[in-house]
Order: sequence, then C-alpha cells, then structure tokens
Amino acid sequence: MGPKAKKSGRKKRKITKAERLKQLQEEEERRQREEEEARVKYEKEEMERLEIQRIEKEKWHQLEAKDLERRNEELEELYLLEGCFPEAEKLKRDTRLLSQWKHYIQCDGSPDPSISPEINTFISLWKEETNETLEEVIAKSKLVLNQASTLADLDSGNMEKVIQDENVTLYVWANLKKNPRYKSVRFSETQIGFEIPRILATSDIALRLLHTHYDHVTPLCPVPTSLQEHTATVTHFVKDEVKNEEAAISKELQEEGKQRENESNSVQEEETKFEEQGDSEVQMSFVQEEPEATKFELEMKLLSETVLSAQLLLIENANEKPCFFEDNEVDLCQFTTLGGVYHLDILELPPQCKPMKGWMIVEILKEGLQKYIYPPETTEDVETENAFPPIEVTLEVQENVIFFEDPVVARWDAEGKHWQTDGISNVSYKSEERLITFSLETFGPVTLIQDSHINMPFQSWELRPLDVNKVLLTVTTVFTEIQIQIKENLCMLASIKLNNKKHSSILEGKWMTPISFICALKEAGLNIFPSGHSHFYVVINYKDPLVEMKAYRQLALLSSAFAFGWSKWNTVCNSKKVIVKLKEHLTEEPTQKPNWTNLMFSGDRAQRLKINENSEAFSEALQEETEFHSTLYHMVKDFASKKAMEKIRSSNCQFIDSVCYMLLSTRLLSYS
Repeated sequence: MGPKAKKSGRKKRKITKAERLKQLQEEEERRQREEEEARVKYEKEEMERLEIQRIEKEKWHQLEAKDLERRNEELEELYLLEGCFPEAEKLKRDTRLLSQWKHYIQCDGSPDPSISPEINTFISLWKEETNETLEEVIAKSKLVLNQASTLADLDSGNMEKVIQDENVTLYVWANLKKNPRYKSVRFSETQIGFEIPRILATSDIALRLLHTHYDHVTPLCPVPTSLQEHTATVTHFVKDEVKNEEAAISKELQEEGKQRENESNSVQEEETKFEEQGDSEVQMSFVQEEPEATKFELEMKLLSETVLSAQLLLIENANEKPCFFEDNEVDLCQFTTLGGVYHLDILELPPQCKPMKGWMIVEILKEGLQKYIYPPETTEDVETENAFPPIEVTLEVQENVIFFEDPVVARWDAEGKHWQTDGISNVSYKSEERLITFSLETFGPVTLIQDSHINMPFQSWELRPLDVNKVLLTVTTVFTEIQIQIKENLCMLASIKLNNKKHSSILEGKWMTPISFICALKEAGLNIFPSGHSHFYVVINYKDPLVEMKAYRQLALLSSAFAFGWSKWNTVCNSKKVIVKLKEHLTEEPTQKPNWTNLMFSGDRAQRLKINENSEAFSEALQEETEFHSTLYHMVKDFASKKAMEKIRSSNCQFIDSVCYMLLSTRLLSYS
C-alpha cells in the first residue's frame, strides 16, 4: 500500500448533524432515566427510613407509656428502700445522745466539744484559775530558776532548746554571748533556723519558733447567708410538719375513740360481761399501740425530709464568688493552710541568774517576757538605711502533709485578721528534704498554703464492692490516685499513689467516721472534696443538683453488688442527665476485662445505652431488648442475678448512708 492509501486510511469520518443530535438525545434520555431511578431509589429509602423511624418512635412511646404506668409502684418501692437514710440518721442521733449522757454522768468538769458555750466557759474558768497546789508552784519555780544561762551551749555560749510532743514543737535560742560573727542559728543539728542580721546578733534577744501542727489562727469560714436562710426554712418547715402531724394524729385518735365508744354502746345485751371486758381490753390495747406506731412513722418521715434537705445542701453551688478587697490577701475559698502554723517571735532577753556566794540571784520581771520590735518603730539613731534587712528563715514542712506543688508562704495580718503574701521574698523549697527557706521583713505567725483545688477536676473514679457492706472508692487526679475503703459508718484511707508510686501516710489503716475522715484528708493536703464555691475556681461538668443527689442516693443503694465508674459520655449529655458505667460485681477481686454497661439517669428515668466507652459518637439510643425504668434499682433488676439483688436488699443502712455521704462530698459526677 502506497503513501496515498495510508493517508486516506487515517482520515476521520465526519459526524453529521443528525448523528450529533441523536447522540445528545440518547445522553439526555440516559440522564433522565438515571435521575428517575435515583429518585425512585431515594423515595424508597426515605419511605423505609420513615417507617423505621415510625416503628422506633412507636416503640419509644410504648416504652414511655409502660414506664409511666409502673412509675408510682417503682417510686413507692424506692421510698421503702431509701428508708435506710432516716434509719441511719436516727442511729447517729441515738449515738450522740448516748455519748452526751455518758459525758454527763462522768461529772469530770470537761466540756462537751459539740457545745460552744461549754467550751467558752471552760476556757474562761481556766484563765481565772489561781488556786494551785504546792507541787505546781514548786514545778513553776524550778522552771523560772532554770533560765537561759544554765542551758548555754559549750561551743557557742548561746542557749538552744527544743521541746516537742505530737501536737507542738518549740524551738528557743537565746543570744547570751552577742557575738557579731554568730549570725547563723540552727537547732539540734537540723537545717531549721534563722540567718540574723548583725544588729540582732549583738542584741539581748531570744528567738522563739513555736510550730503548732494544727491551725488555730485562721478564722472559721462564715456560713453564707443563703445557706442560713435555707437552713432556717428547712427548720421551720420541719417544725410546722411536726405540729400539723401531731394535730392530725390527735384528731384521728379522738375520732376513733368516739367511734369505738358508739360501737361499744351498741353491743348486744345478750353478750356476757366477760366478752365485753375482753373486747374493751383489745380495743384499749389497739388505741394505745397505734399512737406509738404513728409517732414512729412521723419521726421517720420528718427525718427523711431533714436528711434529704441536708444532702441537697452538700452539693449546693454558691451563687456569688467571695470578694476580697485587701492587696495580697489570701482567698481562703481558693487556698488552704497546711502543716499548721509557725509562730515566729523575737523576745527581749530577760535578766539572767548570777552566782553570788553560793546563791543564785535572779531578777524576776513582773510583766513577764516582752517582745522585741524588729524593725524598730523609730530609726533616728541608725545611720544606714539597710540596718534592718529581712531575716532569712528555714522551716521544716510537717512530714504528714503532701504538697503537690511548691508551697506558698503567707503571714498573718493581726489587724485585718487574714493571711497575706506580701513582706515575704526569696522563697525556695527543697521537696526531698522538706525544707522551705524565705526572707521575712517582720516576725509573726506564718503558714504554708496550697491551692485547695489542685486535684480537681478528677480524671476518673470507680466504686467497687469488696465484701458484705464494704466498698472501695478510687479517685484518680492529675497528681495522685487515692483509694478509700468504706464499711458501715466508717471510712479508711487504703492507699495513695504519687507519680504512680505508693506513698505512705499515717492515715492509712485508720478507720474514722466520714466527717472526721474528710477533715483528716484535707489537713494532709489530700483535698478531693469540693466546697460550695469550688465551681468558681474549677472548670466543672455542671449537673442539676437534684438529679445529682438522686443519682448518689441510688448508686449507694446498689453499691454492695455493683461496681460503678466514670464514663466519658457524662460530659457530653446535658446537665439534667448523668451517665455512669456499671457492672455486676460479687467477688472481691477486680476482673481483668470487665464488661461495663453504660447507663443514663435523669432523676426520674433510668435507661441502658447502646453505646460503650469505645463508641465514636454519643447517642441516647436504648440497648436492644431493654426498657425504661423510674429508678436505677428497677433498671438493674431486669438483668441482675438473684444473689446480687439479695445483697442489695440486705445492705446495712449505715453503710449505704456512708457511701452516699462520700459520693455527695466528692461530687464525682460534676467534678470528673
């Protein structure tokens, strides 16, 4: 084939106009056909979706109707179960009354610590007490005669003394030699002491460091006005209820008495006197027994109302943040004092005893020890401006206190009656040696403070049964993991972990009542108990207080047979709902791979959720083959074992009350 033939073979055939129109028409028809198929498919899918939605909605309404139908019955049963709370309160009151009675019959003159007037009277009488025995006078005379010169150190010539017990440590140093080169004061081969300036090293002074391991300086927090009003309202409500119920009982008894009197008058004449006498005895015994039963029911009802109000107060959030107007003033709603108070004083050295012809002569000042003013109020005679520099102080942090960050030093302002942070400089903390060093412009009481909310919000938590009427509460924070055991009406610190390492504490193994236990943990720096103002200082997962309180009460009821834990979905749902994970737990040992179930509770409805902790998105969809219930108790009843339900129903009332109190105090659902 020649070149001409190849050229003509490669030549494309031209598409005619008719063919072009036909192609466009076919494409248009195909597009319309595809659109129609897509529309039909979409309509079919939409109809199926709507049908599924309709069925789901209908099923939802049926479950809601079923829940409403049995709500009253379930709430009545819950009310009977929650009778453990007033029962526990009655036991606590009976115990307090017995304690007061035992204290009364002892007649030892010691005041009742729960009654403020008795404490005030005791202290006043103690101050006025002047009659002393001869032995006491001799002991005090020995103390006076044993002054600083007889306790002088052989090396320095100055006096040093350390006196210590479980609550107080006293360090005293007297400048007997007044050596200008002796500026470093250290007690008993420790690092505790002072670096004093030259002017003090040459003065007749004594340095006193009194470390009280408790804080009796910080004023008690005033009760908020709203809380006082609320308490007063509750009190009046309870008193009114008592009066109304007593009046109703009296009226009912009178009416029943009249009714029985009319009935006895209509007794047939043929009945024997013996039978009439028997009937009257039965009636009289019935009349006498009924008031006692009614009074008991009234008492329990009132106790139930009181406990409910008190529990709600525990989780009440203050409406206003406390305002502080002084510069450098410590906000005691945000910070807390730890490790007690260090009272630092410079005293004028009293006259020393002098030996003379076999006698010891000593001048006793009537006014007693006098404070040395540093820096002095008038400095006219002093030439240099820096003659009164700050005094460097080194203190030891109490060994039973945990600081998660370097402590802040605060000094007591006697005029303003508050702690403040000015006048303190060059603060350094050695955590291993537990020593803190700082410079202080003027002496007085100082303390160490830490952010009260350093462990809030919590990272996670778990409540797990251990034994009959015994559970383990684990709270994990950024810095620590705290494990608390609860049994009957007692709590105990089981373990502490710092940086994933076990930390020993003197509180471990000591069983205490919940209130004493909470105070002890706070004093040790382990504060996991929010106050009414904590939400101003911590980003919280706000929950409706009524829903939160109901959840804690019902979790406590179930805690003997079910383990509960933190769920990440609790932060996603709204404030009217709480979500926790749970599983039945009847053995003491934790399971390796627990099969948790997520449940949602809104105060009057409980449901199991389809999602788990590993789900990608939040959904309120019900788990298959489950129903709504008005209480958590009836919800778990659907799938719990017989043994688990028996353990729940046989739980000790004081144990349930203690678990509930600890949950209310930690507020795990809002602060995790």
